Amino acid sequence: MSNEKLHICDHPLVQHKISLLRDKNTGSKEFRELVSEISMLMCYEATRDLPLKKVQIQTPIAIAESSVISGRKLAFVPILRAGLGMVDGAMALVPAAKIGHIGIYRDKANSNSAAEYYCKLPFDINERDVIVTDLMLATGVSAIHAIGKIKETGAHSIKFMCIIACPEGVNALHEAFPDVEIYCGAMDKGLNEDLYITPGIGDGGDRLFGTK
Repeated sequence: MSNEKLHICDHPLVQHKISLLRDKNTGSKEFRELVSEISMLMCYEATRDLPLKKVQIQTPIAIAESSVISGRKLAFVPILRAGLGMVDGAMALVPAAKIGHIGIYRDKANSNSAAEYYCKLPFDINERDVIVTDLMLATGVSAIHAIGKIKETGAHSIKFMCIIACPEGVNALHEAFPDVEIYCGAMDKGLNEDLYITPGIGDGGDRLFGTK
């Protein structure tokens, strides 16, 4: 699948950790650690386009012409529950970022609709570059709902970051919001009849938090 707005992180460390994440014998503790580590590595890629400005720094030896990030503010917005697992890793790189939360569940009676049960966003989110996180991009319904909610605030710089994606979800998200860049760790074959990504990682929320 070729799309300039789709970025698949092929770094060996990411791919190795995703393989461990897939293993059904990986317990919740290790699963959470892997999600956090993968998220930090992927956030490194997702923030590659942050602008820099030149500054002068006094080192112990002399004045250094150096670079710092040029005034851009970030916000991470995890989609509850599974997106929460990605926040710590991302915040390790950008500790000054603000965090919003959007709680969404898929309507079992209608797989094409999402029910929102919670939304709390930073008051200045429209002034920030926003990265929405979720473990998986399956049907795309939750991602589309969350991004639509954020766009209603006036935010215009939005990226979506997940660990596992599939063509159905990517196509749906790009059709709804062609301006949103997608960062993922792996592109799987597709959805099964229960709308789970296959081969996937199973239910990401349950595996993160040890629930069923």
